[in-house]
Amino acid sequence: MVEPQPESQSESQSSYSPQNFWGKLQQSAKQAGRTVVENALSLYYAAQEPTTPHWAKLVIYSSLAYFILPTDAIPDFIPMMGYGDDLSALASAMVTVAMAITPEVKDKARATVTTWFGDSDIKRSSEPDGPQAGDQVREIVIE
Repeated sequence: MVEPQPESQSESQSSYSPQNFWGKLQQSAKQAGRTVVENALSLYYAAQEPTTPHWAKLVIYSSLAYFILPTDAIPDFIPMMGYGDDLSALASAMVTVAMAITPEVKDKARATVTTWFGDSDIKRSSEPDGPQAGDQVREIVIE
């Protein structure tokens, strides 16, 4: 899947646009991490759905604009904390518009993230919660 490429960097970085969104992801995906990227993509793909209500799209685009914004509460270049505020904004938006984030939207975001980051041991939504019959039991010693 080929995603749109960002337009020139002279565009305003302070407002949402698809070009700014893809540019931010391209520049910061590794530093932001899988969770931030997957949340951002889930919101982006939900906003593209024709069934997503207008109010939900406003919430989504507001959180994506915050993600794009180069000056936010905690600057993105600060290691281990820089994307914490972005993750909070994206997670809050995801909770607010949860009804618009369908399993198809989640799967599309997860597929894109898997393509970019590779497959990992992240639990799939189709997997049952909790231990299942036949699971191996591991003892964890806490001292």
